[in-house]
Amino acid sequence: MESGLSEQRWKFRANEFYTSSSTISVRGILGRLWGSLSEDNPRPVIPLGHGDPSVFPCFCTSPVAEGAIFESVSSGGFNCYSYPVGILPARRYYLSKDLPYALSPDDVFLTVGCIQAIEVIISVLARPSANILLPRPGFFHYETCASSSNLEMRHFDLLPERGWEVDLMGVEKLADENTVAMVIVNPGNPCGNVYSYDHLKKVAEMAKKLGIMVISDEVYAHLVFGNTPFTPMGVFGSIAPVLTLGSISKRWIVPGWRLGWLVTTDPNGILTKHGVVESIKGFLSTSPDPATFIQGAVPQILEKTPDDFFSRTIDVLKQTADICYEMIKDIPCITCPYKPEGSMFVMVKLNLSMLDGVKDDVDFCMKLSKEESVIVLPGVVVGMKNWLRITFTIEPSLLRDGLERIKAFYERHAKAP
Repeated sequence: MESGLSEQRWKFRANEFYTSSSTISVRGILGRLWGSLSEDNPRPVIPLGHGDPSVFPCFCTSPVAEGAIFESVSSGGFNCYSYPVGILPARRYYLSKDLPYALSPDDVFLTVGCIQAIEVIISVLARPSANILLPRPGFFHYETCASSSNLEMRHFDLLPERGWEVDLMGVEKLADENTVAMVIVNPGNPCGNVYSYDHLKKVAEMAKKLGIMVISDEVYAHLVFGNTPFTPMGVFGSIAPVLTLGSISKRWIVPGWRLGWLVTTDPNGILTKHGVVESIKGFLSTSPDPATFIQGAVPQILEKTPDDFFSRTIDVLKQTADICYEMIKDIPCITCPYKPEGSMFVMVKLNLSMLDGVKDDVDFCMKLSKEESVIVLPGVVVGMKNWLRITFTIEPSLLRDGLERIKAFYERHAKAP
C-alpha cells in the first residue's frame, strides 16, 4: 500500500505566494519569534512586537461598547444577513464631524476590520500595468494584497529626520501615467508619527498634480498624545479624492471584533465618475460581511462612549510612550530618531557595529526572544532592514522590564572596546 501511494502522481500543489509571504509577514515572523523562545527561561514573555493592548488590564474597552454588543445580540434584531455594504444604521454613524462637508451613508462601506478595507481598495485598483505608491516603512498587508493582485508596488521614503514625513519629491519621481494611488498611514504604523495639517495638504496637492487618489489608513485615528493634533485626510477631499480606511479596533481596543470601514471623501464626484464606487460595491457583494450584531451595536458605540474613556486611554499611551522613549536612550545599540506622538509603536535604528555575533535585525530579534523572552518586530518586515519596531501598549511595569532585558542583551553582546 505505501509503495503504491509513493508512486501515485498527485496533481495539486500549494500556492507558493502564500507559502513564501507568510515567512515575512508580521504574523509569520512573530510566529517564528515565539517559536524560538527558550523553555528553560522562567521569566514571563514580554510581547513588544504586536499591537494588541486588549490583553493588558490598563488597556480595556469601554463598558458602553460591551453593553452595546449585549443589547444588539439580545435584541434578536441582528441575527440576519447584512447588506454587502453594511446595514444603514451603522453606516449613518461614521464619525465625520471633523470634516468640512457632510458625508452620506452612501459614502461609507463597512468591512471585516481594516484588513478587508485594504483588500477591497487594492483589488479594485488592480489592472494591467497599474502601480501604487506605498510608504517605506509601512504596514506589510498592503504589500501582500498588491502582490496577490499583481498590482505593481513602488516605495517612497518616510523621512525620520523630519518626523517621518512623506518624501514628496520622491513621490513625484516615482509616479508615471500608470500610477493610480498613494498610501499614507496617519497616525503612523510603524513610526508613531502624526502628520500636520500643512503636510497633509501638501500630500493632497501632490496627489492632484499627479492625478491620483490618496488612500489614508487612519486605523489609529485620534490616538495622539503629542503636540500635533490629528487631522483626517478627508479634510482635503476637495483637492484630491480620498479613501479613508479605519476601524473600531484600536481606539476602542477591540481588535478581535473585526469591524472596519472604507469611506469615500470626494465632494467633486471623481471616484463615482471613474467607476471606483461601483467597483467597491461589486467587490463587497462577493466577499464576507462583518458580523451583523456588531454592526447593530455601532451607533451606540460611536454615539455614547464617554470622552473620559478616550482620555484615560490617551493618558496611558502617553505614559508608556514616554517610558519607551526615555529608556531607549540608555540602550546604546538602538537609536530613536523621533519621539512617538501617536499610534502604538516606535521605530528605532539598530547599530550592528556595536554588537558581536548579531548579523541583522532578524538575527537580533531571534536571539533576543531566545535569551531574554522579549518579542520585538524586526524592521525588515515593514521595509526597514536593521531597524526595529517596538510596541509600547503594554503594562508600564512590563514595558520597563522588557526594555531592561533589551539593555541586558546589549551588554552581553556588546563588542569589547
